[in-house]
Amino acid sequence: MARRNMAAVTSSPTTTERVPAAGDRRRPAGASVLLVAAIVLLALNLRGPIVAVSAVLDTVRADLGIGAGTAGLLTSLPVLCFGLATPLASALPARVGLARGVLASLGLLLVGTVVRSLDGLPLAITGTLLIGAAVTVGNVAVPVVIGRDLRQHAGAVLGVYTAALNVGSMITLSFTVPLTGAIGWRAALTSWGALIVVAAVVWWLATRSTGTAPAPVPSRTAGDAAVREGPLWWRRPVTWALTAAFAGQAFAYYGVTAWLPLLLRDELGMDASQAGLSSSVFQIAALVGAFGVPLLLRALRGPRAVVLIVCAAWLALPLGLLLFPAGWAVWCAFGGAAQGGGITVIFSLVVRKARDLTENRQMSALVQGGGYIIAALGPTVVGLVHEASGNWVAPMLVVTAAVLVLTVCGSAAAGRAEDTAAGRAEDTAAGRAEDTAAGRAVGRAG
Repeated sequence: MARRNMAAVTSSPTTTERVPAAGDRRRPAGASVLLVAAIVLLALNLRGPIVAVSAVLDTVRADLGIGAGTAGLLTSLPVLCFGLATPLASALPARVGLARGVLASLGLLLVGTVVRSLDGLPLAITGTLLIGAAVTVGNVAVPVVIGRDLRQHAGAVLGVYTAALNVGSMITLSFTVPLTGAIGWRAALTSWGALIVVAAVVWWLATRSTGTAPAPVPSRTAGDAAVREGPLWWRRPVTWALTAAFAGQAFAYYGVTAWLPLLLRDELGMDASQAGLSSSVFQIAALVGAFGVPLLLRALRGPRAVVLIVCAAWLALPLGLLLFPAGWAVWCAFGGAAQGGGITVIFSLVVRKARDLTENRQMSALVQGGGYIIAALGPTVVGLVHEASGNWVAPMLVVTAAVLVLTVCGSAAAGRAEDTAAGRAEDTAAGRAEDTAAGRAVGRAG
């Protein structure tokens, strides 16, 4: 039916009267490369400013005269913002356009980075909230930009994007401490604003040719209408399945990230510096999953098997640490690759399942908003369970339960029954430049 609709659109004389969306214009190869570079630079700034403060949290606590719980707000508040601010973050690009929306978020991120480093706890909290709100806009906008302008290469670009998120974290974690020793923590945290400025310049150069206004609404042809038929986006089971899957993925990630160093100290007798360095395996291995999942999506020609592979690797971390803690490096490598691959495959599913650009943005907002609200509870729940039980068995079972939610809901969302025409074409073409009616409505790849 989808292919017959595509043929009808191709042959229909009304097609020429359709108002093209921004992504409908063919992007020269150089423009696509510049856009990917802009996405990478943007991604470097979507986690780095948040994790940078964790590297010098003891110094910040001493300087501000605050306790551990209050200091924890400087890392947990942005994650909560990811959930609570997502509806507003979704509305901004819809009102002013994706290009302007992201550029405005980078400006807000720069302001937040500076304000956080000014004197006093109130300004530190204010800056942290601004950072969280700014990053939320980027979280929502990037999958939409990829779905609109780089759809034929969505899997690969999402992999690069996810890898850049982790690289940004590694860069800031690696260099914030020595910078603090040389110039102090306030100047060290503020200095990362230079990377924000670079990202803003490249983003402006990459998007100025596509215009900054919201994408015009295309006039519906018979083929387009057929693709968009069905329940409203928020009534589609796939939307809620992806939301639950992302919640499981993010809850497990933030729960493990917060407590893995302490677990390694308790179970293996590592000192604090060894445990911190060893736990970085979990972050570094994410690059394998981020780049590997797009290859698996093409090789296996369907997302469900990829979801199951990712979840099996995820389960190796909590279960491995429970059954054979001495093999921590292997379990952290598997879990790290899985967390990098998990976010990639979920964003890929959002692109596949969305029936047009607007639904892509709406689904992305709900998936991330709901998921991050649950994820913000991860460190607290895992910590409370550990405190109550006095060991790491129960906390790892909590992480296991979160991964099982990802497994069940992710595999359900990946089922082919609800694939859009664009998703099916992506599977069968395996990378060929084949447009469907939905693909054309969202925009052609460069």
